[in-house]
Amino acid sequence: MAHNHTNYQARLDFIQRLLYEHFNLETDAKIEPISYDPECPFKYNNFVYRVTLPIATTSSHTAQDEALQPGCVRIPDGITQFIMCLTNPDAEGMSPKTRVENEVALISLAAQVLNHFQPPVVPSVYAWGSAATKSSQGWIIQQLMPGEPVESSYENMNVQQKKGILSQMARLLKGLQDFQLPETITGFGGVTFDKKGRIVITTNLLFDPSTQRITGLIDYDFGCILHPSYEFLRSLGDAGGQFRGWSSDEASEEEQLRKAKLYGFPSPLPATTKDGKVDWEVAKAWETEIEKLNVKRPATIRGIDKVADVDTILRTILPWRVSNSDILRMQSEKVIMKCRDENETQLVQLLERLGF
Repeated sequence: MAHNHTNYQARLDFIQRLLYEHFNLETDAKIEPISYDPECPFKYNNFVYRVTLPIATTSSHTAQDEALQPGCVRIPDGITQFIMCLTNPDAEGMSPKTRVENEVALISLAAQVLNHFQPPVVPSVYAWGSAATKSSQGWIIQQLMPGEPVESSYENMNVQQKKGILSQMARLLKGLQDFQLPETITGFGGVTFDKKGRIVITTNLLFDPSTQRITGLIDYDFGCILHPSYEFLRSLGDAGGQFRGWSSDEASEEEQLRKAKLYGFPSPLPATTKDGKVDWEVAKAWETEIEKLNVKRPATIRGIDKVADVDTILRTILPWRVSNSDILRMQSEKVIMKCRDENETQLVQLLERLGF
């Protein structure tokens, strides 16, 4: 049995108990896993469920006189469905002491940042439980957002449809960049709540296919406060490609795209090939949309090329494919060593270029 499925029934039982406590239910709720593959070889960060209550929420189901937890709103009357997220204690790369608090705090911040989007795109949080102690199960109850994952339709969209999605993404990114952080956030990193409930330092788009409108910005598990350059180094792959450091292959499409993002796209654009790694029309469309809104981007972030070089050095020193326990378990020693050697070659070339 795959490790993700080991405690499957125990998780369902936990949710039912939690729902009985929070909503005074007399019968079981319907619980459906979302995007769950019991045979997935990689550890899930969270186990996500759609919960359908046997009866719509009313004031009698929740304690109206109880103080709200930080980052929460009271669940409205008439709700029959919501999302329940359970943390996976075996997931790597997150601190259990603040991981739930971090996600809730960032959802709260995002709701403030993007409150001008109507209908709202950030889910409301109704309740949560910390995973701070070794024996505790972290959980979040949050609003079920309409729509389906953008990625399920994006590849089959034509360029004009993609431009519509990219335009909305640019507005989201501009809003996030322009937000004035609370004075209690004094540095980079994850966030949590202090004793007064203040936020302090420590494939997530849904859309409606019929309207082509983004309906939800979800999944804040790895969310954190970082420099604007990080967004281009780590995400936006479908919006014209991530921004990477120098490559020794000057003729490669990736290197040509890097130069285009720094110094401007050529006219006419290079042809997009079936087996190519760059969709030039989409990449240019994304650049046009973020330029319209004066979004901070590689062309305007001073020194981002040097930041990207450092990021590439770090990636090649500790490549994901030779450090992740799940991927290592699936690869032969020969494949692991080949990946190691390729990254060593790239690392040496980049260090030599930088004068080391």
